[in-house]
Amino acid sequence: MLGTNLKRFRLIAFLEGISFIVLLFIAMPIKYVLGDPLMVKYIGMGHGVLFLLFVFLLLVTAREYKWKISFISMAFITSLVPFGTFYLETKLKVIDN
Repeated sequence: MLGTNLKRFRLIAFLEGISFIVLLFIAMPIKYVLGDPLMVKYIGMGHGVLFLLFVFLLLVTAREYKWKISFISMAFITSLVPFGTFYLETKLKVIDN
């Protein structure tokens, strides 16, 4: 199932995107509306680990597939924009098939 670096990257990109959405739209409002920072602490830590895995696998996969710097840059920028990794998934699906 996850036999290739591209499949691993797609999975981590998806999970990183989900964790970013949860952090921004659930954990942060709970922190600032309800005054409870605990969820931000744990979701933020998980998101940070997923982000580091995303960057690592981006570099590994980009090297393996000989991606252009423009594609690598676009892929990285998608990780900084809410819902961006879901756009990236549409591009990666084409490469993976």
